[in-house]
Amino acid sequence: IFGPIRALNDSLPPRRRQFILWNAYTGKTCNGKPQYPIEMTASSDNQAPQGKNGNQGSLDPEDVARFEALADEWWDPDGPFRPLHLFNPVRIGFIRDQICGHFGRDPKTKLPLDGLNILDIGCGGGLVAEPMARLGATVTGIDPSPKNTATAQTHGTSMGLNITYKAQTAEQTASDDVRFDVVLMLEVLEHVADMDVFMDGATKLVAPKGLLFAATINRTSKAYALAIVGAEYILGWVPRGTHDWNRFIKPEELTENLARRDFQIKALSGLTYGPIHRRWKTSNDQSVNYILSATA
Repeated sequence: IFGPIRALNDSLPPRRRQFILWNAYTGKTCNGKPQYPIEMTASSDNQAPQGKNGNQGSLDPEDVARFEALADEWWDPDGPFRPLHLFNPVRIGFIRDQICGHFGRDPKTKLPLDGLNILDIGCGGGLVAEPMARLGATVTGIDPSPKNTATAQTHGTSMGLNITYKAQTAEQTASDDVRFDVVLMLEVLEHVADMDVFMDGATKLVAPKGLLFAATINRTSKAYALAIVGAEYILGWVPRGTHDWNRFIKPEELTENLARRDFQIKALSGLTYGPIHRRWKTSNDQSVNYILSATA
């Protein structure tokens, strides 16, 4: 791991790969050299993502194409979206509890989200939309890829769930002049080409006194080591090229972005992975993954 990433042996034994990832996670070094074999292209991890995206809105066509190519594999728990399947329980628990607290619901009831309208932005194959529907919510999922929404619709229907899926962006949905009690943007921000355009559209979709959720990756050296070097190149959890470190966003940048749009943060939590038990949990460590809720 201490040379260029191309020198890494893809046939490393699983235990060796787990060891390397754990060293990256804990920030250990060897001979005084950080274990980050690929150089980050941003000049500083304190430099916020910049730039506009021409007439393409918030979309990155390459990112859309990358996920569209995997559309048939969303529901394979051992496929390229395995990390999201492992990630789902902690995300769903956080979202459910925050919604119930905000709207005065009992999370222990069978359908605690009954009567609430939820929008899942960047829904992919419906991995979050379906649990929200099972909790009683009326769910709409949007994604710029028609293949993703088709996969989501087919799977949801086979599960007996009535979820509306649309192949469109947050900006396009906002132009329809619709509002939702809850808006989700989970593992989406790190793939957005123009943050301001995206946030303008997403925040307009939240009804007065509604809730907005965001889950994304912090722009730190540790996140680079884990989310890119570890997850993409060493462990092969996600396809190489899935993430661009320069698009990761710090919690303080996101909270400031929301404050400019008159949103107040209700909860902010880190999400950490324990390689021994292979489970995600909420924590105070926001150095890699984090999730927040905000109210309009």
